[in-house]
Amino acid sequence: MASTAVSAGGRAGSTVPARPRRFRRFRPTLSTTPGRLRLLLIIGVLLSLAWGALAGFTASQYAAAASSVVATREPLSLDAQQIYSRLSDANDAAATAFLTGGLEPPAVRQRYLADIGAAASGIEAATANGGAASGAAAQDLNTLAEDLPVYAGEVETARADNRLGLPLGAAYLREASGLMRSTLLPAASGMDAAENVSLDATSAQATGLPLISVTLAVGLVIGYLLYRAARWLRRRTNRVLNLGLVAAGLALIVSLAWLAAAYTAGRGDMLAAQARGSTPVEALAKAGIAAQQAHADESLTLIDNSGDDVYQQDYVSEERALGPGPGTLLTAAQAAAAGSPAASAADAAVLDARAWYAAHAAVRALDDKGSHAEAVASVLGTGPADAGVPFAKLTADLSAGTTADQATFDKSAQAAAGDFTALAPGVAVAALVMAASCAWGLSRRLVEYR
Repeated sequence: MASTAVSAGGRAGSTVPARPRRFRRFRPTLSTTPGRLRLLLIIGVLLSLAWGALAGFTASQYAAAASSVVATREPLSLDAQQIYSRLSDANDAAATAFLTGGLEPPAVRQRYLADIGAAASGIEAATANGGAASGAAAQDLNTLAEDLPVYAGEVETARADNRLGLPLGAAYLREASGLMRSTLLPAASGMDAAENVSLDATSAQATGLPLISVTLAVGLVIGYLLYRAARWLRRRTNRVLNLGLVAAGLALIVSLAWLAAAYTAGRGDMLAAQARGSTPVEALAKAGIAAQQAHADESLTLIDNSGDDVYQQDYVSEERALGPGPGTLLTAAQAAAAGSPAASAADAAVLDARAWYAAHAAVRALDDKGSHAEAVASVLGTGPADAGVPFAKLTADLSAGTTADQATFDKSAQAAAGDFTALAPGVAVAALVMAASCAWGLSRRLVEYR
């Protein structure tokens, strides 16, 4: 006759399923030393692997940002800056060449052609590298690509008319200069600003504190847990040291120290690249562009015989913006270059600018009293009293300072990228050593209980 199981509530016909034998055996083992050793082994291995994943991720993020600065963002920023500077210089060269009348000096012609060629190559390179893939920067790049040939065509028309002695050449030159100032230069400035923002953002990723702070804090917590585990083993097993946990702790210390040292060195190099490289380079380049535009206005004032002083007014505006003086470009460049290789060049540029302004005033005095040919000769001349000399010194000093600090940026940024070399695989290997050491050291204690 079949029997009926009675439940705890007294009802027949239902049975309580028995707990699995494995669970009944596992549960009490957590209250024993072998059971706790097994749990400690699992936790130690998992924490080691988790540390490796976190430290490797942190290292890869900083390394990728530093490498991006060197390989992508800085070249694109430099291309944008060169496009802006070359276009401004091309406009100045075109006006200077036109000022001579008839056949322009070969050196000035070659300077103009080199500027136009370099600007066109920079636009092609920026397009190919995706430096302005979307948004306003893409529109600026498209504007440059479309309107640069138009500008060059108008300059060539002005040049041809000028060589034939036709007054229409001056009108074409003014139209070309207007296109440059109203369309090309603002587009180049916008693209330059966008690339500088991208460069600064990527540099900030390579020097940011939150991620490294969290990672180091987690590493210290894991180190403390390893220490507590070692103390617990010492009380339970009467062993002074567990070699496995000691090895795991040493591997953790090595990875923590390497991570902290690499970040400290990389951050220092990247901040130096900004403070003594990209920041003064940008300031010096802006001052150089303003000087070129003012020089073009100086030439256009002499070219335009209509009596309209609009170009002279533009010159005065550029002179005020260039400085030196509070809030001016030269003073900002001088402050930014302080302590960098370009410091002496920036100081010299300030003196050159003052000398040029004085020479320009003499040029205007000559032109106003009817000595037009003498005024033109002063702008184009190379004599001690000519206006062309201090301007040439000004542009040469600004260019030398830009080159010097650009080299400093390249060197420091490459050093920052090098500081993170092999860091990610290094901390990953250290984490594997930690996991293996925890497993080995705790397994030896487990064997003793069999």
